[in-house]
Amino acid sequence: MATIHPLPARLPIITLLLLSVLHCSQNTFAQSGKLKPGFDKAEYQELLYMHSLLYDTTMTNRHQNKIPRPTKFDSLYTSPVMGLDNRWGLWKNSASIGVINLRGTTMNAVGWLENFYAAMVPASGELKVTKDYTFKYHLADNPKAAVHIGWLLGAAYLARDIMPKVDSLYKAGVRDFLIMGHSQGGALSYLMTAHLYSLQKQGILPKDIRFKTYASAAPKVGNTYFAYEYEHSVDGGWGYNVVNSADWVPEVPFSVQTLSDFNNTNPFKNIDGIIKKQKLIARIGMRHAYKGLRKPSEKAQSNYEKYLGRFAGKIVSKNLPEYQSPAFYKSSNYVRTGPTILLFADEAYYKDFPDSDKEVFIHHGLRPYLHLLEQYKY
Repeated sequence: MATIHPLPARLPIITLLLLSVLHCSQNTFAQSGKLKPGFDKAEYQELLYMHSLLYDTTMTNRHQNKIPRPTKFDSLYTSPVMGLDNRWGLWKNSASIGVINLRGTTMNAVGWLENFYAAMVPASGELKVTKDYTFKYHLADNPKAAVHIGWLLGAAYLARDIMPKVDSLYKAGVRDFLIMGHSQGGALSYLMTAHLYSLQKQGILPKDIRFKTYASAAPKVGNTYFAYEYEHSVDGGWGYNVVNSADWVPEVPFSVQTLSDFNNTNPFKNIDGIIKKQKLIARIGMRHAYKGLRKPSEKAQSNYEKYLGRFAGKIVSKNLPEYQSPAFYKSSNYVRTGPTILLFADEAYYKDFPDSDKEVFIHHGLRPYLHLLEQYKY
């Protein structure tokens, strides 16, 4: 049996220091490959580089815009186009961090149809996508939580392709995934993240997988109650909404707030009882004013559902014949979601990217976001 020799009682101090540094270095190296909470400029920048490769060069003018290629991750898979012009890419680096990168809107009219199919549906339920595929989802617990139907449909197609890839990488030892999308892809990244967290809660997906999400230039994907639960799930630095202050896309879809969108405890719930207690003249005036404030928003929400729900849904069904449109949720109270990283467009920015009536996406592309990211100090 080998003899174990104890360390000398008095090692030179320099030796102890070297051993301590070596031990710390080994620990740091072991942890350096794992995702860390908090906004990381270099991380987000690399994700933007990857994202540009999901488009045809004719769509992004990649060489003209001089968008570098990613250097820290290798491409493992690029999906075929599916659903309403949706596509995604899978990447991995040497530290076994995977990336799910979701493409945004292209010049294809079908992809724009996904955007304009903008009625809301409950954030939990089922979506009959094809005869042999029903997408079951539970993106929030609150029954008042609702999301954009067009992007939910896109997420349904993507999820069916993404899940087997996540499973394969997990079996290969990957426990950390970055999720990213720009524009429409940003909206999809919210829904995909919420879906993956839900699968973990249900025990369908392993609980030791860590996700970190960057929703870039994302439009508004759901109502207040969806936003609250999503923000709670990524709390602690595990999800960000990155916005160029000059970009109009994060300001859409249009929001219409009605009295039914408020929390259950609110001062408007018993307004009729308050009005009844007033004197006759005051009661008549208050009731008239109340109807004048309430009716327009209710009418606007009804029109929203009519044109951007039922009418748009008929066009969607022509492109996806087996799809069955679900019942809509009577709300259009879209809100911005997630902890926000604001890339502020200052005077110097507008000299390089001036407002334009002809180039409506001048502030929305990857180049202005990369430009502002260089100026971001945190």
